[in-house]
Order: sequence, then C-alpha cells, then structure tokens
Amino acid sequence: MISGLSVFSVALWLKTYRRDAEIAEKKHSNTSPFSASRRKTSDPGYNAAMRVTVLGASGLLGQDLVQALSGEQLTALSVEDADLRDAPRIGQLVRDSQPDWIILAAAYTDVDCCESNRELAFAVNCEGAIHVAQAAREAGRRLLFLSTDYVFDGSKRSPYETGDPRNPISVYGETKARAEERLLAVLPEVCIVRTSWLFGRGGKCFPATILQLARTRPEISVVNDQRGSPTYTHDLASVLVELCRKQAKGIVHATNSGDCTWYEFAKEIVASAGLSAKVRAVTTAEFPRPARRPAYSVLSPASLHGYGIRMPEWKDALRRYLGRSIY
Repeated sequence: MISGLSVFSVALWLKTYRRDAEIAEKKHSNTSPFSASRRKTSDPGYNAAMRVTVLGASGLLGQDLVQALSGEQLTALSVEDADLRDAPRIGQLVRDSQPDWIILAAAYTDVDCCESNRELAFAVNCEGAIHVAQAAREAGRRLLFLSTDYVFDGSKRSPYETGDPRNPISVYGETKARAEERLLAVLPEVCIVRTSWLFGRGGKCFPATILQLARTRPEISVVNDQRGSPTYTHDLASVLVELCRKQAKGIVHATNSGDCTWYEFAKEIVASAGLSAKVRAVTTAEFPRPARRPAYSVLSPASLHGYGIRMPEWKDALRRYLGRSIY
C-alpha cells in the first residue's frame, strides 16, 4: 500500500430501524449489477423478507449492507450499540431482534495498530466473534462472519482455496484465523466469508486516499510487490444478502474478480479519475510497516461460484465507485 495508510472501519453514524419490505423493494431491486440481487423464485420462503441483524452497521461495509438489506426486516447496530466484548449485551440484542441471520461486519481492522494492541485485537475480533456465535447458538439463529485474506501468509502464487492452511503473518490475520477455527467448533453451520482489499463510499479506503494524494502531489509512491483483489463494498454487500438467502454455510471467498498490485490499483484510480499525478512503483521494503502483509493473497472464487454467484471485475467496480463518489 502507500506510506501512512491503514484501512479501518470508522463509526460514522448510528441507526437502528426496520424497513417495510413492500415499500423498499423498488430500491432493493436496483442495488446490484450482477446475480446477487433478489430473484423471484417458485419458493415463497426465498422471496419472503428476512429478519437480519447487522453488527458493525456504521462501518465501510456495514453502510452498504444497510442499503442492500433495505427490503428486509433490518436491525442495524453500530459499534456503540453493540460492543462485541460485552457477551451479556450481545446475547440480549440477539434475543430482542430475533433475526433469521446475524451478519458480523464489526471488527478491529486497523492492521498496524493491531500489532501494538494485541490484547484488544483478540478481545474484539476473536473473543467478540465467539460471543456472537454463542448468542446465535442459544437463540437458534444463523451467523455470517466476515473474515480476511490475511489469514494466509502469501507464499502461494495461485489463488487461495477455502481449504488451504491458515498461516497468518500479522496480529490482525491471527485474530481472524483463530476466530474462524473457534467459530466452526462453536457453530458448525456458520458461514465465514473471506474478502480482501475493501473500498467503498462510507469511509476511509485506498481509492479515496489515492485520489486525495493525487490531487495535491505531482508524484505518489505505491508498493508493487503485494497482489490481491480489490473489492467494492457495494458489490460485496449484495453478495452477502444472497448468501443468506441461499442458506450458505462453511467458508466462502468473495471478492471482485481479477487481481492487481497496490501500484496497479493506484495507477488505475488516477487514470480513471483523469488526474495527472505520476504513480511510482516501490517495494514493501522501502515502506516498512508495523504489520507484515501477504505478498500474494488472491482468493479463489470457486466457493462463491458454487452458490451460482459471480462478482464483477474490479476495474468495473472501481468505475462505479468513482461514478458515485465526489472527488
């Protein structure tokens, strides 16, 4: 990535509400450019509104989840509403909302800060996830847990499959890897969705930072030896809703298709925005960070394709992000 950048979710707003399914259906039908929007089927249960509780609704992904779930019976909880470390509170929220699905999008995702705050990172990302899983088990509810490409060490040079061994090289990756293992033991029906390199309109993200730098500097330096798949939160949110409707379980990889380095991603951002700044390729060693990043963390889409879902290419997603953003 670039010097000084860390990707994290920021609690921007708080909103807990329920939407009427019939009123919001028109909005919901246009939220996705691909197969993950709701489809009419002969199964009335598939088309019925779901009851969904989102934990982390104020974050980068959470805000798009709220939009994608506008046609469902939604309880959207920010990190202020639901501290994952407070097991009794989490249990009460699940009992009160009585969801069909809980989507756990809340996490401590500042990868570099996790290195110096190991105890907090594990308390939120691992123990907190277990609190949610235990509440889901006791209430008989389904859980979808958001995980990361950082559970892998990056030593492969072909896309990671869902069954590849976990071997995290950062504290953040370790918290998610341990959470995955324990969740599968506590709640075997859990759906774990690994994703990567999130960007969206709801907060700080790589494209927003690159655009800001490219407007104010003639040249920016970006690492060219880390490869992954950028993922638009708008697209991912629609996929998560579809996975819930399909009663998904186990581990699923969900990213926009294609891959690139951070340097290639930055060049595409600058060019697509019509900016003149030069993007210079550098190595990770030239920009040391507290947390190590995988050199290669492309995730295989085979598990997602198994549910009949395909995501758009990342360049297409970037164009739509830029078209909806003010820069």
